[in-house]
Amino acid sequence: MNSTDNTPTLARLPTLAHGPDWTWRNRFRALGCEYHTELQPQPMHESHWIAHSDACAALLGLPAEWQMDPRWNALEVFSGNALWPGMQPLASVYSGHQFGVWAGQLGDGRALWLGEIDTTSGPMELQLKGSGLTPYSRMGDGRAVLRSSIREFLCSEAMHGLGIPTTHALCITGSSLPVRREALETAAVVTRVAPSFIRFGHFEHFSQHDEPDSLKRLADFVIEHHYPECLNTPQPYIAMLGTVARRTAELLAQWQAVGFCHGVMNTDNMSILGLTLDYGPFGFLDSYDPGHVCNHTDHKGRYAFSRQPSVAFWNLHALAQALMPLIGNSHAALDAIDIYKPFYADAMRRQLRNKLGFTTTEAGDAGLIDWLLKQMAYEKTDHTILFRRLSRFSSAEGTDNSEVLGLFKDRKFIETWSKAYGDRLRSEGSNDAQRAAAMNRVNPSVVLRNHLAEAAIRQAQGGDFSEVQRLLKVLQNPFDESIDGTDDADFPPDWAQEIEVSCSS
Repeated sequence: MNSTDNTPTLARLPTLAHGPDWTWRNRFRALGCEYHTELQPQPMHESHWIAHSDACAALLGLPAEWQMDPRWNALEVFSGNALWPGMQPLASVYSGHQFGVWAGQLGDGRALWLGEIDTTSGPMELQLKGSGLTPYSRMGDGRAVLRSSIREFLCSEAMHGLGIPTTHALCITGSSLPVRREALETAAVVTRVAPSFIRFGHFEHFSQHDEPDSLKRLADFVIEHHYPECLNTPQPYIAMLGTVARRTAELLAQWQAVGFCHGVMNTDNMSILGLTLDYGPFGFLDSYDPGHVCNHTDHKGRYAFSRQPSVAFWNLHALAQALMPLIGNSHAALDAIDIYKPFYADAMRRQLRNKLGFTTTEAGDAGLIDWLLKQMAYEKTDHTILFRRLSRFSSAEGTDNSEVLGLFKDRKFIETWSKAYGDRLRSEGSNDAQRAAAMNRVNPSVVLRNHLAEAAIRQAQGGDFSEVQRLLKVLQNPFDESIDGTDDADFPPDWAQEIEVSCSS
């Protein structure tokens, strides 16, 4: 059952006379009150703009300079101080496993769903993150801080720039309102956008609370609106589970290929649509370290980089278990998620072949790739820079590629692997120029390293938000060759090793 014991009592916010010319659908709200609690945001007064994404605005059909339109007063709306006509805010309830342990009821503890609109890319939901207490805040205050909001805003749009399925971020607003985390910080609100914010944990909630009718309505809702191809199959719930498994496998392969560490892969942070959801203690690899743990509160390393694919499979088991009242046959449920393993393996092989510029598949590819990754792990080679530089490798026999592979200290490895890689490229008749262009389309020049985010955060904490907006533009075009050789694409400074991120980040 969803508890409303801590529902804050708030006066209704003003609904402005004008907003964007959007058609509101609000289908999730129509599911019924057992799935959510209708709730007003808590106002964040004396708010100001921090940053906004033109790309996300275009996705929503907003015009240029939308945030400055005096008729819409978007600053007040996205700070939780007012609503546009058609907005029907609510907080949804879900449960989940956190760090592998059943945590019971959770829910939108600091997020508020504003509604769903039609766009040229399909229906999109809008959500405020950091808009105050909800019935599901538990011991939290429902607020977000400037630091975490900048990180989520930048990484949401950076992942989209990398071509990885993700929630979007439209804007950040800030205030001098004090919020205590490890230290006293200031409040901020991120506006998030996605086709749906439904998580594995939504299904776990109704299954664990023995509410099969509510579970069925939720599954039918997801199938009808997001997986219609499953509708006419003999077993729609099994088909949905298999589709989620495939999407999750593809997502994890993309994470691993760019060195992305989520940091807190709880079942309540897993999207039913296979999107990257809930950016907290995330990080991108600097040096290649399969055991890297980006969340300093993950003391046992459950969510270490190399463990992410197996954790995703574990989470799919939890989802399958939650759907058992609808599926009935445990063997059929296990078969549906078992597709994850070969699908992930195939997706990962494809990602790595593309990163090395292979256009064909040969028997020795796995060994050649594994050889490279093991040496990278041994020498803690910079992940992003190494793969970007490989595009400059010359396949001409006898060419000295030591400059390209100069990140390695082991000269014997450079010579032997370089020869093997050159032989492999020549065996498929690789054209260096074409291969370089293809590799530079999949190996980014820049990712959101912690030190880049930290520099933007420190500047913003001093009242200057220009670096957030500048870095956003760079991250939205991470494969652009004009970034090569810039500070954004350079090695991290020594002080970057001192940065720690946690679940409050």
